[in-house]
Amino acid sequence: MNGSTSRFCDGISRRSVIQAGLAGIVGLSMPDLLRRQAAAEQTSRKAKTSVIYIEMAGGPTQHETYDPKPDAPLEYRGPLRAIDTSLPGVAFSEFMVEQAKILDKLAVIRSLYHTSGSHGTSSHLTQTGYYLRDNQNRDNEMPCLGSIVSRLRGANESGVPAFASIPQSMRFGRAAWLGKGFNPFETIKSADDANFEVANLTLLAGLTNERLADRRQLLGGFDATRRTIDNQGVAESMDQFTREAFDLVTGERARKAFDIRSESTETRARYGLNSLGQNMLLARRLVEHGITVVTVRASSLGSWDDHGNIADAMRKKGPGFDQAVAALVSDLHERGLDRQTLVVCMGEFGRTPRVNKGAGRDHWGQVMSAVLAGGGLKTGQVIGSSDSTGSVPKDRPYRPEHVLSMIYRHLDIDPAHTFNDFSGRPRYVLEERRLISELI
Repeated sequence: MNGSTSRFCDGISRRSVIQAGLAGIVGLSMPDLLRRQAAAEQTSRKAKTSVIYIEMAGGPTQHETYDPKPDAPLEYRGPLRAIDTSLPGVAFSEFMVEQAKILDKLAVIRSLYHTSGSHGTSSHLTQTGYYLRDNQNRDNEMPCLGSIVSRLRGANESGVPAFASIPQSMRFGRAAWLGKGFNPFETIKSADDANFEVANLTLLAGLTNERLADRRQLLGGFDATRRTIDNQGVAESMDQFTREAFDLVTGERARKAFDIRSESTETRARYGLNSLGQNMLLARRLVEHGITVVTVRASSLGSWDDHGNIADAMRKKGPGFDQAVAALVSDLHERGLDRQTLVVCMGEFGRTPRVNKGAGRDHWGQVMSAVLAGGGLKTGQVIGSSDSTGSVPKDRPYRPEHVLSMIYRHLDIDPAHTFNDFSGRPRYVLEERRLISELI
């Protein structure tokens, strides 16, 4: 089943394919989806921590979001004005109004950098901690952060997946050689769809719980026979995975988690009655119900790949994005989930300091901004700065890997942990594991 597609300037289309489906029985969630839980090397953790990673796919401009340059010449300053925030002396660009009001709950990093201007290479870096070695590769070469977490932590509660993506996986948001069982559970549809329903949790038409139980009994008979000739425990394991798949589809926890219709009209309006706002609200519901990592593609109101007419592009997507992020962060605080849940907003790179001839900005890895909230981090601050034209870090330079390191710290995962890849070579979760000390 294909979801909606989107394209950046590199012409690559992202397709959404459901990796889980109890084929021929339920048509939805394959036992592979739950195999991650059995394979997970569960760590001892003090809290049921979670992460919402908001992928600003396409590469957001730093000047027109969190690092305006009001005193720079016009060709660097750009078309939008700067506005005051709740932190004296700190300005955001004009469409970040709601986030400006809650800067006490945010930490903005203005000095992130790396050396690539390629969508693919940079997306792979920000989502896995590793550059894409073959920039023509369309699939992960290393596992993304959600797949790592699914493998090592599993879900915070039983009956839900550990890793979910709304509405589809990030560009490089899959499991690579960890195995497809650790790919994300995808909603496929955006949560603002009038008929929003997660197909992976819905029985095939005409298939009742009673009929499903009959089929489960039939499978049990086959499995019992297979166990008599299986001397390595494979059948027993398959029984367990199949049983858990049945429980996911027939149980209530996952269905309740994805039931956005149970939210009040006021809450839904607070996030924004559009695809991004409702997807952000759904992300909050999912972590609240025990899903450990949720990724949200923040390009449903428009890609951040703004090579031309950046003022109009920001006017279309900026206010909706701003409203949704501010609502999510504030809602988590009001529900007492802010220490448990870490929110990260980040794209793959920034944009060129000089506005181009098309009134837009081009790819620029040399400096970029990101926003973090919650997770028990020190917020109400801006970390690092860029130079006067927003070209390079001026002080306290950090890399995207350091943001990922903070995510793993929050989830109590050691980034020095190793897995063997397809070739048998041990690979670190992260090779660059420095923490962002100002946040701790």
